[in-house]
Amino acid sequence: MSEVESKTKDSSLGLKKRRQKIFLVVLFVLINVAVIAATAISEFGNSKNATEFSEIRIDWWLLIPAALCFIVAITAEIFKYVLMIREMPSKENGKKIDDWKLARRTVLLGRYYDNVTPAAVGGQPFQIYYMRKNSGLSKGASTAVPIFGMISLQIAFIMIALICFLFGGVAGDHPVLIVTAWIGLLFYAFWPVMVIGASFFPKFTTKVTKLFVKILVKFKILKNREEKLAKVEDEIKEYAKSVKMILKTPGLFVKVILLSLVFNLLVAMIPFFVLTAFGGNVGFWASLGTTIAVMSAVYFIPTPGNSGAAEGTFFIVFSTLSSGYVFWAMLIWRFFSYYIYILMGPIIYFVMHLEKKHGRIE
Repeated sequence: MSEVESKTKDSSLGLKKRRQKIFLVVLFVLINVAVIAATAISEFGNSKNATEFSEIRIDWWLLIPAALCFIVAITAEIFKYVLMIREMPSKENGKKIDDWKLARRTVLLGRYYDNVTPAAVGGQPFQIYYMRKNSGLSKGASTAVPIFGMISLQIAFIMIALICFLFGGVAGDHPVLIVTAWIGLLFYAFWPVMVIGASFFPKFTTKVTKLFVKILVKFKILKNREEKLAKVEDEIKEYAKSVKMILKTPGLFVKVILLSLVFNLLVAMIPFFVLTAFGGNVGFWASLGTTIAVMSAVYFIPTPGNSGAAEGTFFIVFSTLSSGYVFWAMLIWRFFSYYIYILMGPIIYFVMHLEKKHGRIE
């Protein structure tokens, strides 16, 4: 093959790769648009009873606290990841890692995938994948940080919910809501128990995981059985070591739980400020307790962002408003609790694309 033919072939391959990237970017954007559109139509497509937007009266300044609740909540969650990352030695030279950008993207992209996948199953797997590719941490540490980030939120939520349920924080007479909320708490408690158990009983976890790998190998889903089994054992040991490091580092576990409490409380406070902005007459404690109960009740609904169930169940929270205002109030609440994460995903990917193309962007 001549030099000219070789260059032509390389140029053709390069053009093909660029076209594939452009196609994937366009497909990614279209998927996001479709997800947002489908969810919005299913949740808010029936707006015939809504008051015309130009006719509603809103105390706009009360939406500022709602926005601040979201900003402070997500900042607390990012800082929580920063604290955990700081305690994890890198796999290359043992140096500590302190990277706000890594924590920020891990949290926001995790939230994005939580909200576009059924039952929020995509968040943690993607966070693990992202950290393994970009953090410089060991595989065990890259797994432990997102998993512990998730279960710390669940532990904090259980603590808040128990206080609300036991001390009468739920407004009105809603026996079905209370029952489903308690069931939801059982689901919330499942993963913390499993994860902490796996960390302190790594041998048992290794046996169970090896059995699963053997089944996958038998059905020819995985190859190289011995290699995979050895890899699984090493990663579980690293993971258990990393989780124990988080639990045993003085003050770290308490800080992580406190930041998780801040996140959950601030997110649960958003409906109160939205309600009051639209003229709703509701007490803070009643709004908070009812919101927590509803969040617990819809936890096990296997739809992206709990769509379909969230807006129906959260009607209990917003039912103090006149029927014409409920549509707009719930739309704003869903923006802060759902749509904003879906919008952030493509933005982060776009910035990552620019970084790759033009150099690092902070």
